[in-house]
Amino acid sequence: MNTPPFVLASASPARRRLLQTIGIEAIVRPSDFDESQVQLSDPAQLVQTLAKQKAATVVPQFQYALIMGCDSVLYMGGEIHGKPANPEEARQRWQKMQGGFGDLYTGHALIDVSQNVSLLRYQVTRVYFAKLDLDTIDAYVATEEPLKCAGAFALEGYGSLFVEKIEGCHSNVIGLSLPLLRQMIEELGYKITDFWKNC
Repeated sequence: MNTPPFVLASASPARRRLLQTIGIEAIVRPSDFDESQVQLSDPAQLVQTLAKQKAATVVPQFQYALIMGCDSVLYMGGEIHGKPANPEEARQRWQKMQGGFGDLYTGHALIDVSQNVSLLRYQVTRVYFAKLDLDTIDAYVATEEPLKCAGAFALEGYGSLFVEKIEGCHSNVIGLSLPLLRQMIEELGYKITDFWKNC
């Protein structure tokens, strides 16, 4: 079986960098799917539905490709949190998060266009946050990093300073579970090593 091009239906630089670290140079085709169309109270269903819709919107652009869609949310205190809408929301979020923990859900959709087969999975990682004073929260929000991330923190950035520990898949917190991706690619009949572009 020939190896199709790998397409990332996401504008996330963090997801693209994760793929690059494992030798996959993805074609980036950000989805224009309107996430507000989907209102679900279960975090696992929400992230999988959004991931599938993001990947599906890109499918018409390709006749032969593997298309990956992803979506992440932080589930904490019975509430689902995506990207904060503004600095004040990020500040309030961190006042609740600090000293506590949340579960980071990432939905993964992988569509093999030529075989007309799609897989849908999700991964959950528990994240424990440090206790922070208001000045530190304000300083972090001022970097604008929290505004770009589900859960209002980036494990690959300044936010790593304020994560005490994680339980589960590390890369999932950054936006894409690499072990889960490997399993999904193998389930479709490919080898992950076939997608290495730098060897």
